Amino acid sequence: MPTLIANPTRIQAAGNKPKLIDEFIGRINSKEDRLSIAHMRSPGGWVEPGQTPEFDEFTILIAGMLRVTHKGGTMDVRPGQAVVAHAGEWVQYSTPEADGAEYIAVCLPAFAMETVHRD
Repeated sequence: MPTLIANPTRIQAAGNKPKLIDEFIGRINSKEDRLSIAHMRSPGGWVEPGQTPEFDEFTILIAGMLRVTHKGGTMDVRPGQAVVAHAGEWVQYSTPEADGAEYIAVCLPAFAMETVHRD
Protein backbone atom coordinates (compact mmCIF):
# COMPACT_ATOMS: atom_id res chain seq x y z
CA MET A 1 0.00 0.00 0.00
CA PRO A 2 1.34 3.50 -0.79
CA THR A 3 2.45 5.67 2.11
CA LEU A 4 1.07 9.18 2.35
CA ILE A 5 3.53 11.83 3.52
CA ALA A 6 0.98 14.26 4.95
CA ASN A 7 3.40 17.02 5.91
CA PRO A 8 7.09 17.83 5.69
CA THR A 9 9.33 18.53 8.68
CA ARG A 10 11.03 21.93 8.84
CA ILE A 11 14.78 21.43 9.15
CA GLN A 12 17.18 24.05 10.51
CA ALA A 13 19.44 25.36 7.77
CA ALA A 14 23.07 26.40 7.77
CA GLY A 15 24.08 29.75 6.32
CA ASN A 16 24.18 33.46 6.95
CA LYS A 17 20.40 34.04 6.56
CA PRO A 18 17.27 32.04 7.37
CA LYS A 19 16.52 29.43 4.71
CA LEU A 20 13.45 27.20 4.66
CA ILE A 21 14.06 23.48 4.29
CA ASP A 22 10.99 21.27 4.29
CA GLU A 23 11.99 17.61 4.25
CA PHE A 24 9.27 15.39 2.82
CA ILE A 25 11.31 12.20 2.63
CA GLY A 26 14.46 11.53 4.61
CA ARG A 27 15.98 10.56 7.92
CA ILE A 28 13.88 13.01 9.98
CA ASN A 29 10.41 13.12 8.40
CA SER A 30 9.93 9.58 7.08
CA LYS A 31 12.79 7.64 8.73
CA GLU A 32 14.19 6.93 5.25
CA ASP A 33 17.98 6.68 4.96
CA ARG A 34 18.21 5.62 1.30
CA LEU A 35 17.44 9.13 0.01
CA SER A 36 16.05 12.47 1.04
CA ILE A 37 13.78 14.89 -0.83
CA ALA A 38 13.36 18.46 0.38
CA HIS A 39 11.72 21.67 -0.79
CA MET A 40 14.18 24.54 -0.32
CA ARG A 41 13.54 28.30 -0.27
CA SER A 42 16.60 30.52 0.11
CA PRO A 43 16.47 34.32 0.47
CA GLY A 44 18.52 36.70 -1.65
CA GLY A 45 22.07 37.05 -0.33
CA TRP A 46 22.05 33.63 1.37
CA VAL A 47 25.28 31.61 1.42
CA GLU A 48 26.11 28.40 3.27
CA PRO A 49 29.47 26.98 4.28
CA GLY A 50 31.25 24.84 1.72
CA GLN A 51 30.87 21.09 2.09
CA THR A 52 32.33 17.81 0.90
CA PRO A 53 29.38 15.44 1.34
CA GLU A 54 29.37 11.65 1.23
CA PHE A 55 26.15 11.77 -0.84
CA ASP A 56 25.17 12.85 -4.35
CA GLU A 57 22.83 15.86 -4.40
CA PHE A 58 20.44 16.36 -7.31
CA THR A 59 18.90 19.85 -7.44
CA ILE A 60 16.06 21.06 -9.67
CA LEU A 61 15.47 24.83 -9.81
CA ILE A 62 11.87 26.03 -9.65
CA ALA A 63 12.44 29.81 -9.32
CA GLY A 64 15.27 32.29 -8.93
CA MET A 65 18.94 31.38 -9.30
CA LEU A 66 21.16 29.03 -7.33
CA ARG A 67 24.91 29.60 -7.56
CA VAL A 68 27.03 26.49 -7.19
CA THR A 69 30.67 27.13 -6.41
CA HIS A 70 33.06 24.22 -6.86
CA LYS A 71 36.84 23.73 -7.09
CA GLY A 72 36.73 24.44 -10.84
CA GLY A 73 34.73 27.69 -10.62
CA THR A 74 31.04 28.56 -10.39
CA MET A 75 27.83 27.82 -12.24
CA ASP A 76 24.47 29.56 -12.07
CA VAL A 77 21.45 27.27 -12.19
CA ARG A 78 18.15 28.75 -13.42
CA PRO A 79 14.50 27.57 -13.43
CA GLY A 80 14.02 24.47 -15.53
CA GLN A 81 17.64 23.44 -15.04
CA ALA A 82 19.20 20.93 -12.70
CA VAL A 83 22.62 20.29 -11.24
CA VAL A 84 24.23 17.20 -9.73
CA ALA A 85 26.86 17.65 -7.01
CA HIS A 86 28.79 14.40 -6.73
CA ALA A 87 29.77 12.72 -3.46
CA GLY A 88 33.28 13.55 -2.34
CA GLU A 89 33.50 16.81 -4.30
CA TRP A 90 33.68 20.19 -2.51
CA VAL A 91 30.69 22.44 -3.26
CA GLN A 92 29.13 25.61 -1.86
CA TYR A 93 25.60 26.84 -2.54
CA SER A 94 24.39 30.45 -2.51
CA THR A 95 21.55 32.62 -3.78
CA PRO A 96 23.14 36.00 -4.54
CA GLU A 97 20.24 37.53 -6.49
CA ALA A 98 17.63 39.63 -4.64
CA ASP A 99 14.77 37.16 -5.21
CA GLY A 100 16.67 34.17 -3.80
CA ALA A 101 15.72 30.72 -5.09
CA GLU A 102 13.22 27.89 -4.74
CA TYR A 103 14.30 24.37 -5.55
CA ILE A 104 13.94 20.67 -4.85
CA ALA A 105 16.97 18.81 -3.50
CA VAL A 106 17.34 15.03 -3.57
CA CYS A 107 20.24 13.43 -1.71
CA LEU A 108 21.36 9.84 -2.28
CA PRO A 109 21.86 8.42 0.30
CA ALA A 110 19.77 10.67 2.53
CA PHE A 111 21.22 13.89 3.92
CA ALA A 112 22.77 13.57 7.37
CA MET A 113 24.72 16.09 9.45
CA GLU A 114 27.44 13.52 10.02
CA THR A 115 27.97 12.95 6.27
CA VAL A 116 27.77 16.53 4.91
CA HIS A 117 31.25 17.57 6.17
CA ARG A 118 30.83 21.34 6.16
CA ASP A 119 33.85 23.67 6.26
